[in-house]
Amino acid sequence: MSLTNSNKPNVLDNEWISEYKNSGDIEALGQLYDPYMPLVYGIALKYFKDEEKSKDAVMNIFEELIIKVKTYEITNFRSWLYTLSKNHCLMELRKEKKHQFFSIDEYEFMEFGDTMHLFEKREKDDRINEVEACMESLSKEQRWSVSLFYLENKCYADVAEATGYDLNKVKSYIQNGKRNLKICLEKKGE
Repeated sequence: MSLTNSNKPNVLDNEWISEYKNSGDIEALGQLYDPYMPLVYGIALKYFKDEEKSKDAVMNIFEELIIKVKTYEITNFRSWLYTLSKNHCLMELRKEKKHQFFSIDEYEFMEFGDTMHLFEKREKDDRINEVEACMESLSKEQRWSVSLFYLENKCYADVAEATGYDLNKVKSYIQNGKRNLKICLEKKGE
């Protein structure tokens, strides 16, 4: 099986996909996934820069395949798997960012706690209002795609499925929407 030519769908891949969809046999899915495990590991290593996290990602992506291969119409498994793997890694990194904690000097926090809390709440409310106003300035397609991607943490493929938009259009809507949001927020910050 050649992994070098990603433009042509692999006939054997399509046979394993069909067998898995028809029988639900995990071994068929394993046969499909096995040659691509080094590719998935490489993608994960590129994003995580950690061997153990990358090994875990290989297994977690296989678990995702159990459901997703049955639900998606896959014409080129290699490129579809590449996108799925990349999105998986990005979602994991995004989750890690949300859970980062910062230490606060307790004395300072206690001394200015009430004042800082009210100031931060007002500042946060103002920022939320600015983001909401800027979201309204986006086109319907950009607003919907950006909301699903960033607020509901959906991957590109899930956004495409939910909206009915072409995958490349979704990527474009998200990229342009993000840029337009940034421009709008920068104008409001001036």
